[in-house]
Amino acid sequence: MPSANLLLESSIRWGLRELDRASARPVVLGLSAPQGSGKTTLVRALIPALEARGLRAVAVSIDDFYLRREEQVAFAEAHRGNRILEHRGAPGTHDIALGDAMLGRLARLGSGESMKLVAYDKTAYAGRGDRAPEDRWPTVTGPLDVVLLEGWCWAFQPVPAVDLGDPDLVPVNAALPHYRSWQSRVAALMAWRAKDLESIVEWRVEAEARSRAEGRPGLDAAAAEDYIRRFMPVYRAYADTTGRGPWGDRIVAVTLGADRIPR
Repeated sequence: MPSANLLLESSIRWGLRELDRASARPVVLGLSAPQGSGKTTLVRALIPALEARGLRAVAVSIDDFYLRREEQVAFAEAHRGNRILEHRGAPGTHDIALGDAMLGRLARLGSGESMKLVAYDKTAYAGRGDRAPEDRWPTVTGPLDVVLLEGWCWAFQPVPAVDLGDPDLVPVNAALPHYRSWQSRVAALMAWRAKDLESIVEWRVEAEARSRAEGRPGLDAAAAEDYIRRFMPVYRAYADTTGRGPWGDRIVAVTLGADRIPR
């Protein structure tokens, strides 16, 4: 796919440049990209591409740091009526301390040392998800050169409360400062955004359809659209805030057209 090849090539160049600039390893590189935009596809290609250059790399998705099922249910109940927080996905539905501990251990992983990296099972509870049993967590062995942290909302920055408009965004905005512990570990960020935010709805519906076609669990079109539209207020409020993160000018901004090709 032209868009995937173009983004892969630019991501490899970006990653190698940041490695050259780094004074210590591993280097934590961040990818912030909308749901359904192709970030998982990119990461699956980027890791072996870096390894082919003799670099040890691992990808970490913020999806694996979601709250346990019972914690998510309690969180949603505490915010009853808030569609954004009814299911996993938005800021506030992650275990920040768990993610911070995992990133910290990866940074300290020495030669020959191994650790289990937490995993989340999105198929549990009829697709509502839960943390996977520990015997299903993948094992990572050091030393590492690159840790790639990817997800859709972890790099967003809070905005003044008076600018929110939607009351459902108030607890989301309050949760965002806690993600600074993850952000502070990131040396550089690649931030994708959709030229037209409505494209994100189409991308997520298409992604779920591909999952079903490949025999993997996936939401039907109506459920996928309902799910992603819950988060559109988050995109509208925060999609342009990533430039205010702790990475300063070490950010590469990419705007994607409806076809996912960079503009």
